[in-house]
Amino acid sequence: MGVAVSLPESGRATSQDGSSVSVSKPGEAGLKALADYLAQDMRACNQVIVARMQSPVALIPQLAAHLVAAGGKRLRPLLTLAAARLCGYDNQDGKLRHVEIAACVEFIHTATLLHDDVVDESQLRRGLASANAIFGNKASVLVGDFLFARAFQILTADASLDVMAILSAASATLAEGEVMQMTTQNDLSTSVDQYLQVIYGKTAALFAAACEAGAVIGEATPEQREALRVYGANLGMAFQLVDDALDYAADQAVLGKEVGDDFREGKVTLPVLAAYEAGSEEDRVFWRRVIEDSEQMPEDLDAALALIAQTDAIGATLRKAEEYAAKAREALALFPDCDIHSLLIETASYSASRER
Repeated sequence: MGVAVSLPESGRATSQDGSSVSVSKPGEAGLKALADYLAQDMRACNQVIVARMQSPVALIPQLAAHLVAAGGKRLRPLLTLAAARLCGYDNQDGKLRHVEIAACVEFIHTATLLHDDVVDESQLRRGLASANAIFGNKASVLVGDFLFARAFQILTADASLDVMAILSAASATLAEGEVMQMTTQNDLSTSVDQYLQVIYGKTAALFAAACEAGAVIGEATPEQREALRVYGANLGMAFQLVDDALDYAADQAVLGKEVGDDFREGKVTLPVLAAYEAGSEEDRVFWRRVIEDSEQMPEDLDAALALIAQTDAIGATLRKAEEYAAKAREALALFPDCDIHSLLIETASYSASRER
């Protein structure tokens, strides 16, 4: 489903440290190429993340270290760094504003993960035991609050009202998205439009903000700033659609979390809505029992997977994801061709073709 991007001649770019980076591979390799290209910026960002996680309260850096050890794609801060560079930011003043704001974006994201795992009672995160499974719900919620506070300390120090407005608004939208998801849980009358509003709020809004904040740091024109906001929003929509598909289609060892979590929690996602809509009345009776009534038996997940396969619900979800990925690629049309532009195009394709 991904669209491979080839640069002129070799299909390679030169990273910040002068090494050669391939950008012609689709999927996971496309994201790795972006990370390799921005490796110097990302190392600086990780240093800021580690430094800002420190606290004299021992449990805070201990729990934070668990999160760092679990790794992760770091896609959101990468987007901030890439957007700033695409718009010409060169940090000649030595301030590394893009690095600080990228770390801020990651703190906001990580705080929401901590809170979400508590709400969802998740036991796995990125293939390891979740923080709440090890440290308990209270510690996870409070350290999430700490990370939000750290994020806004960074924003205050940066002193850009534009960047502060973008990321504070995104933080509010993230919370609204999670509340919206809670209100649609176990409700099969949820429309596809309502579902799309939920995933914009819980995921795409921060992708959009990460890109737009980078554009502001890069002193983008209003048109460039809007283009990067649209790029991030559509990339985030594609990313979450695939995430919802993977909950019913992935290998748990590859995915890094329990397959079927959404099913067990009664979340109404596009794979479920598509299977419910396309199914027989007998199928719908099953879905109402397991999703709306929360009456699930051990064999019901396998039955749900079979119904989703029969109705091509995963295919429908992935096709919708590719529609959003195409919109993300189109949004970058006003930028001139360059290495970072090609890498962002490939990252949009990755968002709709990833396997974890």
